[in-house]
Amino acid sequence: MTGNPAFSTGDQHHALSPSPPPNLLITMEEGSQNSEQLFEDDGNELEMEGNDIDIDSNGLDIEGNCLDIESNGLQDDCDGMLDIDDNHESNGDDATAVSIENGISQGKNYPPPVVGMEFESYDDAYNYYNCYAKELGFAIRVKSSWTKRNSKEKRGAVLCCNCEGFKTIKEANSRRKETRTGCLAMIRLRLVESNRWRVDEVKLEHNHLFDHERAQNCKSHKKMDAVAKRKVEPTVDVEVRTIKLYRTSTADPVGYGNLNILEGEISETIDRSKRLKLNKGDSQIIYDFFSRIQLTSPNFVYLIDLNDEGCLRNVFWIDSRSRAAYGYFGDVVAVDTTCLSNKYEIPLVAFVGVNHHGQSILLGCGLLADDTFESYVWLFRAWLTCMSGRSPQTIITDHCRAMQSAISEVFPRAHHRLHLSHVMQSLFENLGELQESDVFQMILNRTVYETVKVDEFEMGWDDMIRRFGLVDHAWLCTLYEERERWAPVYQKDTFFAGMCTFENGEFRSSFFDGFVHKQTSLKEFFGKYELLVQEERKTEAIIDLESRDSSPLLKTRCFYELQLAKLYTNEIFRRFQDEVVMMPCFSITQVHANGSVITYMIKEHEVEGDRSNMKNFEVMHDKAGTEIRCICSCFNFNGYLCRHCLCVLHYNGVEEIPFQYILSRWRKDFKRLYIPELGSNNIDISNPVQWFDHLHRRAMQVVEEGMISQDHYTVAWQAFKESLNKVRLVADKHV
Repeated sequence: MTGNPAFSTGDQHHALSPSPPPNLLITMEEGSQNSEQLFEDDGNELEMEGNDIDIDSNGLDIEGNCLDIESNGLQDDCDGMLDIDDNHESNGDDATAVSIENGISQGKNYPPPVVGMEFESYDDAYNYYNCYAKELGFAIRVKSSWTKRNSKEKRGAVLCCNCEGFKTIKEANSRRKETRTGCLAMIRLRLVESNRWRVDEVKLEHNHLFDHERAQNCKSHKKMDAVAKRKVEPTVDVEVRTIKLYRTSTADPVGYGNLNILEGEISETIDRSKRLKLNKGDSQIIYDFFSRIQLTSPNFVYLIDLNDEGCLRNVFWIDSRSRAAYGYFGDVVAVDTTCLSNKYEIPLVAFVGVNHHGQSILLGCGLLADDTFESYVWLFRAWLTCMSGRSPQTIITDHCRAMQSAISEVFPRAHHRLHLSHVMQSLFENLGELQESDVFQMILNRTVYETVKVDEFEMGWDDMIRRFGLVDHAWLCTLYEERERWAPVYQKDTFFAGMCTFENGEFRSSFFDGFVHKQTSLKEFFGKYELLVQEERKTEAIIDLESRDSSPLLKTRCFYELQLAKLYTNEIFRRFQDEVVMMPCFSITQVHANGSVITYMIKEHEVEGDRSNMKNFEVMHDKAGTEIRCICSCFNFNGYLCRHCLCVLHYNGVEEIPFQYILSRWRKDFKRLYIPELGSNNIDISNPVQWFDHLHRRAMQVVEEGMISQDHYTVAWQAFKESLNKVRLVADKHV
């Protein structure tokens, strides 16, 4: 390769965590410490004997915040590759060095590595990462590499931070200073198409401080010869960077691939099942939409996935307000695949959360080519990347094996639960004539919704299937095996934030319900999308003002009601108020005591005045720890205490609800600054990109505070005008 190192966003899908391909010989270089576990991140353990391992073919092409491409460049050239030469001043102004995540260090002259970068040789890739590391103040080494069996041709490698791993027991006894910290920063490289080296996995964050002086004397920087330095280091006065961008064919008049591929040729050369199913002109609609949104929303991010032929396969996008909202309401997330599973015109997938008013909020959207494991893994990794790697506590989805496996792969620590309403709907659809039986429906609902103990549910289910001759029903048996994912009685320790109510199976996570139908086209959808998102945010702002400025009407004299009326938003308070109104119970009996933990039995009438039909609820109260728990698990399901717990607290003379049962996510004074996390104030004073990010975040703080009331708005507007005048005065001094 000539000139400076060439890197590119690839024209194919990229694996975030690939393993070496078959017939590769694994070798260790430069004293790697972890020869037994080369690829620990995704659980792919490689043995030194060289067992065959398949390549994971999923990955992300990051568009938007990482690299902007002029629209003319995408539409005019048909040769499959663009060469772009940019001149940059020596102050390090590099517009390509924008990361979609905050708080990650970036070099001035060398943008941080991203998945999809490509180089013309292994040496170019190594030298680029070495220079990037040197500029930041750390050293690198080759953690592992692999070559083709019976050949010396290198096929892949992992370059890691020099602080990776820890000393062995033998080394720990030496007097040499410990320099390793178990740092995970690394890049994984793979040879593609026999002539390009691609970055398949990136970890940017270090767990140690940078030391420029020590890094200068490290082995990786010392062995950079003069030729390598001339190839990769910019001149003192000006940097000329050649970037080879493999085209993302988003302006295809046919809607399936390159501009120069005719519709008749597509069926013969490209597998339609491996690309996004678009109509004529849809790809142009997608491109126009993303381009327009990026102009008005600088922190808007979209990611694309291309197949081996360079055709669009999967798409994901999210705006800055959704990314920031996830920071506050990301505990429970539903994945709405209604459009994809029911074969709508648009294969839409939506990530949905619930805000402090109990409203559904949008946390990202995707278009998928199919509902396979590979597509879901790509989508979930794309979404998780935009959420800075923070996984939700609970993920709610449809009943789909491929999606279930993908969630286990990408969100291993999250509680995966199924939409109960969807499970019940599919249950009736698979039982033929029984769905018309009122008796069967009554018994099924009572078994699923009203049982409060596991043995009650299992006995009730067994009696039901025997009574109606369903013992050998294969689909029902499979559903029962997964009962812990959908039956409420097994989910008492899972937090749902009111997204699913288990009294009637209602599901509150649909965001596009009533706006997207089976025949809705992509053009119609994007037209509705902006209006719907704007309307939802406008409604939220109005309700915010109502909750702050109004006091809800109290229905009882209970001090718990008065306490939360001052704290919670109006909608959540009304839900809690229903529990307070139903507080009067038939009796409270102490049934067991173990130190400070006392168990009470609450007997409640199902119908007021009918003593023959009663339900019993066990409530455990720890007086010392001020903890309380009811067997109905209303707090985990809905986010507030039930009437049974309130009765026990009142019985014990507790005048206020303990603080741990008052959730911040429901409070009317909850600060919801819809911007990415501010992170550190330590920015690179010579990097205009970081100037913009830092100022934009701070300005958005003022915007959100200015929306609280008219007085806040007036003060914020005056502050903006004064700030603008002061900035202009600085500019005038330099004229």
